[in-house]
Amino acid sequence: MLKIYLSGEIHTDWRDQIIAGASGLNVSFSAPVTDHDASDDCGVAIMGAEDQNFWHDHKGAKLNAIRTRKGIEEADIVVVRFGEEYKQWNAAFDAGYAAALGKSLIVMHQDEHQHALKEVDAAALAVVQTPQQVIDILSYVETGQLP
Repeated sequence: MLKIYLSGEIHTDWRDQIIAGASGLNVSFSAPVTDHDASDDCGVAIMGAEDQNFWHDHKGAKLNAIRTRKGIEEADIVVVRFGEEYKQWNAAFDAGYAAALGKSLIVMHQDEHQHALKEVDAAALAVVQTPQQVIDILSYVETGQLP
């Protein structure tokens, strides 16, 4: 079974599309917490309130890093999506971490981000624009058959 970690943009249903489209494949999926408020507030909800935003965010980032590191380290393939609306610095970090670990990396973004993500793209084994392309790659990797 291939283990796939789905990282990046959390404001659209791209993960659901990939999971549904890959339902017939021998793959399993993991991902970061995609509830934005829960992700932001996990540190203070579990370890106590902070007076300064920096420490509030710092606690949350560290707790989320436990899940993210585990997911990336255990994955065979890491898919990182960069969305159109927000800057996902954490997604770039995840892509770099996956590349440093030698993970097979698939990067997904639209053409308007090509220049800004050229170094991330260079580390990827595939650069795509749609969830369907990711599904087709996973199918090809598992079966050796073209879509």
